Amino acid sequence: MSELATEKLVSVDSHVHFSDDWVKARLRKELHAVWDEANKKAEEYAAKVLRGGQKQLELEDFVDPDAARDPGHFEPHGKLKAMDRDGVFAEVIFPELAGAKIANPTLMGDDWKEVFRGYNDAMADFAAVDPVRLMTAYQLPLYDVDFAVKEVERLARDRKARCVQITPFPSDFGLPDVYDARYAPLWSAIQDTGLTILNHLDVRTQLWDVFRRDPTPQKGIFTGLAWAPLAESICMWILTGTLEKYPKMKVLFVEPGLGWLPWFFESLLDPRMHQHYEFPGVKRPPSETFRAQCGATFMYEPRGLADCYRYFGADCLYWSTDFPHPATCWPNSRKQVVSQFKEAGIPKADRVKITSGNALRTFGLG
Repeated sequence: MSELATEKLVSVDSHVHFSDDWVKARLRKELHAVWDEANKKAEEYAAKVLRGGQKQLELEDFVDPDAARDPGHFEPHGKLKAMDRDGVFAEVIFPELAGAKIANPTLMGDDWKEVFRGYNDAMADFAAVDPVRLMTAYQLPLYDVDFAVKEVERLARDRKARCVQITPFPSDFGLPDVYDARYAPLWSAIQDTGLTILNHLDVRTQLWDVFRRDPTPQKGIFTGLAWAPLAESICMWILTGTLEKYPKMKVLFVEPGLGWLPWFFESLLDPRMHQHYEFPGVKRPPSETFRAQCGATFMYEPRGLADCYRYFGADCLYWSTDFPHPATCWPNSRKQVVSQFKEAGIPKADRVKITSGNALRTFGLG
């Protein structure tokens, strides 16, 4: 414990449940019914279409019961106390339910933009309790690029935003992928404001077919496959030349799992640059772009951490607690940091980079 006494651990993935009441408090009264109706429609669609009439997973299936009941899961002062108990200096916070999945034209009609701004304001008010230690991954919609650009500018100017979350799978919403020219104003705005893009692990629409076919009680087959589609997201950012076109833009992949990444780049992506495949706009090996402009978070994965450290180096790896999900190390993060990095064989200087230095630099905390 003593060897971590002066280190400012930063978790780049933590979660908060923004309740309906918390969100509606930031909306005009006339929009409360709009929010409630959209949530109702979203759940009806999930139950009938995505789950195919099968029951929803129980809370215990996707959270740590003790952590999920802690006030740190629900309100900002509780969050700070939970972080203090864990010895964590700062966290990037993701909502349990992304506002972009509710506040959209399909579910809300013409009211969606005002509700979307209100949702981001709800996140901002949470972080405002301690704007240094609490960083919220503000939501950005891709349905309307002009609106998204205005949100980037507003959040950077008025809310001192440091990062934004966008879907890793635009095609699930009937939208073009990230290389499409329609997004150029948005990527330029994000690059100019210095915000970091976060692509958090999400459930690809097609994966719900596995849910419906999965015969295991807790849908263990379904829940074990969500990482795989992030390979597509990585390719869309890198092999289309999008990141090279915006050299100051940074994209972090949150909860991708680490062990497969060295194999993926060394055996599949980099060799294709020297085979018969053509990638217009790509001038450097994909692994070089990943090292320069990307990053990956992890929880407890000593073998994958060791492999990624050897292949990519320390500068693109980011530690996280994943509070309050099942993989969380809360409230024993400091103890686990020591044991995990010892098991991975990573020296102290690079451990400090991975658990604090990289995030302090990326998010302007130090």
